[in-house]
Amino acid sequence: MAASQRESSPFASPSSASRGTDDEGVRGTCEDASVCKRYAVSIGYWHDPYIEHLVRLSKERKAPEINRGYFARVQGVSQLTKAFLRKTECHCQILNLGAGMDTTFWKLKDEDLLPSKYFEVDFPMIVTRKLHNIKNKPALAKPIVELHSEDTLAMNGHILDSKRYAVIGADLRDLPELEEKLKKCNMNTQLPTLLITECVLIYMTPEQSANLIKWAAKTFETAMFINYEQVNMDDRFGQIMIENLWRRQCHLAGVETCKSLESQRERLLANGWETASVLDMMELYSRLPRAEVSRIESLEFLDEMELLEQLMRHYCLCWATRGGQELGLKEITC
Repeated sequence: MAASQRESSPFASPSSASRGTDDEGVRGTCEDASVCKRYAVSIGYWHDPYIEHLVRLSKERKAPEINRGYFARVQGVSQLTKAFLRKTECHCQILNLGAGMDTTFWKLKDEDLLPSKYFEVDFPMIVTRKLHNIKNKPALAKPIVELHSEDTLAMNGHILDSKRYAVIGADLRDLPELEEKLKKCNMNTQLPTLLITECVLIYMTPEQSANLIKWAAKTFETAMFINYEQVNMDDRFGQIMIENLWRRQCHLAGVETCKSLESQRERLLANGWETASVLDMMELYSRLPRAEVSRIESLEFLDEMELLEQLMRHYCLCWATRGGQELGLKEITC
């Protein structure tokens, strides 16, 4: 019965029996995003000397509008992250939830902008793959070891814990397990904390994402939450996005919270955050430094600007703050 319901409509809620299949689809989106980023880096959109050690280079050319979309995403999240680090003078911690093959830890170390500790969480299967690469690639392992004062690193298949960096295999829908694993890796609830989710919450039910957002607001007295995600999913372009993912067995369980910029903002305010801001990615793209935008626009010819606009209007960057008045967290913007 559950299978026939899934086949009939991409908008039906998944049963618990189908959750394993959905999780597999979500893990597939991690691979897709990583490969797209690697491709964009390879043709010069931004500098990342570490991604090549984690992600294969696709032989398939990616469309210019996809590359520009990833460029805007990376720039937007990076701007907000660095603003938080500067406001706190790096006396803080970062929790990257659903981090995948993200390389931010290594890039921040190179820029002398590392927080007191950087945590990553993802599905155990994804974490296992990342840890295998870290273990076998000196370019990834050496910076971690350099910062670690002990003789040995705590590392097994699903967890790496070092002085300044931790990678944890956990399900973000299981908050007691998540909190327990973070605390075992010395998460400090008293430190100003930045939480980052990129295309993560949409794969949870609205109740599950609300619980995660609420847990973050309740756990950390001084905090900021960054969420990059789909938006305006009610229109025809949004429906096509949903259908395309559904065909790949990837169910957008939380799509109803992605109806508008206001629904995205409201979710944060309704779950314990004091301030919340949101921009669609076309607006964010228009605010990026003109010299940098001109540089990346010269990399490839874009045939249809309209397609880029349509794509960018269906993604947004949200950020929310709680506490931190003395640090000026409310002043952070893109």
